[in-house]
Amino acid sequence: MSEAAPQFRGARWLMVSPMGPDQLSGKDADGYGNASTPVVYDKLGAGIGDVILYVEGAEAMQPFDFPIPLDAISVALLDHYQFTPPNP
Repeated sequence: MSEAAPQFRGARWLMVSPMGPDQLSGKDADGYGNASTPVVYDKLGAGIGDVILYVEGAEAMQPFDFPIPLDAISVALLDHYQFTPPNP
């Protein structure tokens, strides 16, 4: 058994389904988008069915003292959101 890197202790990894306009507006009943499924580092305690905001790339490493191999991190748990589609 390998031990986790110290900066990753106390958190977990989530597979998330990014939401597009159809999921955000409620047009897609199942709520799953067609985008790729990223693996997101989560220290906020998100659970199944929770809606989160996450960032990718260099911004995902900002909470850490030095660069670590991380592509995406959760930054907010949403209680409620409102989506207004852009006008074409």
